[in-house]
Amino acid sequence: MKKATLLIFLLFITTASFSQGMLNLFGRANDFFDLMDKQKFAEAHAFFDANLQTKVPATELQKLWGELNSRYGKFESAATVQGKAQGEYFTVVIDAKFANDTQSFIMGFDKTEKIAGFFLRPKSTAAVYLNPAYADTTLYSEKEIYVKTPGHSLVGLLTTPKKAANYPIVVLVHGSGPSDMDETVGPNKPFKDLAAGLAANGIASIRYVKRTMIYSGEFGGAFTVKEETIDDAQAAVALAETVPGADKKQIYLFGHSLGGMLTPKIAALTPSLKGLILAEAPARKFTDLMVEQNNYMFAAAKDTTQAGKKQLADVIKELDRTRITQAGTMKPDSSILGIPVSYWVDLNNYNQVDAAKKLNKRMLIIQGGNDFQVSQADFDIWTAALGKKNNVTLKSYPDLNHLLSSQLEKGTVAQYQQAASVSQPLINDIVAWIKQK
Repeated sequence: MKKATLLIFLLFITTASFSQGMLNLFGRANDFFDLMDKQKFAEAHAFFDANLQTKVPATELQKLWGELNSRYGKFESAATVQGKAQGEYFTVVIDAKFANDTQSFIMGFDKTEKIAGFFLRPKSTAAVYLNPAYADTTLYSEKEIYVKTPGHSLVGLLTTPKKAANYPIVVLVHGSGPSDMDETVGPNKPFKDLAAGLAANGIASIRYVKRTMIYSGEFGGAFTVKEETIDDAQAAVALAETVPGADKKQIYLFGHSLGGMLTPKIAALTPSLKGLILAEAPARKFTDLMVEQNNYMFAAAKDTTQAGKKQLADVIKELDRTRITQAGTMKPDSSILGIPVSYWVDLNNYNQVDAAKKLNKRMLIIQGGNDFQVSQADFDIWTAALGKKNNVTLKSYPDLNHLLSSQLEKGTVAQYQQAASVSQPLINDIVAWIKQK
C-alpha cells in the first residue's frame, strides 16, 4: 500500500509547487554556487545547518571544488532544474556546468533555508536529454538573444531556418513555476524540441528563461501574472518584429499550460500577433484544476487509509482558500499557500475563455489525452465555447501527456523523469496550421 503524496500545484512544474519558499531556495542554491566559484568557502559553508557544518568543514568544500575544477574544467554556471517538498525538507536539483562537462547536485534545505544535505548526483542516474530525430541541425541555426523589459534582461535563443526567407516566427511562453528557456523537466526539454522541429520546417522561434528563474528575489511581495509572464511575452513579440528574415505579418504565440491560459490576454495587448497556439491550456480556474490533480494523485497512490483520506480532505479545504476574487481586508502581499493574495485575485478575475471569444486572430488549441494536469474537461470547455468559430482549430491527441510527448498511459510526475521528445505528428500539425493560407 502506497502512501499518498499530495502535490498542491501541478499545472506545469519544474518544482512540485510554485511557492515563494521554493523560489527563495532556488536563489539560495545559485548564491551558494556563486560563492564557491568566487573561492569564498567560509561564506558558502555558512549556508549549511549546524549538523552539516560539523560533518563537512569549509576545508572539505574547498577540496571538493578543486577536484571538480580539475575533473570538469572551470565552473561556468548553475541552473536549478527541479525542486520538490519532501516531508519537512525541500530538495533542489542543480545542474552545474563546467567547461568540459556538467555535474548535477542534490541540495536539501530545512525550513530555515539552511542546507541540511549536499550531494553529488551520481552520473549514472542523472537525467539525459533525448535528441529528437527531427532535430536536423543542418537545417537551422541558433543565436543568443535577450528579452528586455525595464530592469530585466532574460537570455534566450533565436532559432532560425537556414533554407527559408520571409519565414513565420513563434514566441514560446512557459507554464507555471520557474523555468529555463527549454522548459526543462527532468530529461525533457519541450521548448528545445519545438524550436528544432519548427525550424527544420522553415519556422523560426524565440525562447527565453522565465523571469521567476532569474529574478526570484523580486517575487517576495505582491505580484501578478503581468510580472510573472505577460510583460516578458510582449517584449519577446516586440523582439520578433525586429528579426531579419522573419515575416512581421506571421508572428505567432505558443503558450504552454499557464502560458496557454494567458495567450488570449497577451494577444489582446499585442496587435501584431497573427495567431495563438494554446497547448494543454486550462479553461477552468486554477483551484478547480488543483483539486482535480490532487484527487487524481491520491487515487493513483492507492492509499485507502483514513489518515490518507483526511490528508486529502485537508488539502482540498486549504485549496478552497485560493478562490478569492478580491483582497478584502487581506494585504496584497500576504500569501495563501505560498502565493500572494494579489496573484490569486488577479487570476481568479480573469476568464480566458471569454477573452479568447473576443479575439479574431487565428487560434489552434491542443489537448493531450494522457495529460493528468490539464484534462479533457478543459478541452471540452474550449470546444463548446470556440468550436464553431472559423478562426479556431481544435485538435485532441489521445496519446500526449502534459509535456507533449507520446505515452501509453497518463501516469504521474514520475513519468516526467523518463526521456521523451515532443511528438513529431504534433509538430507536423503545428507547421501545417501555421503555413495554411
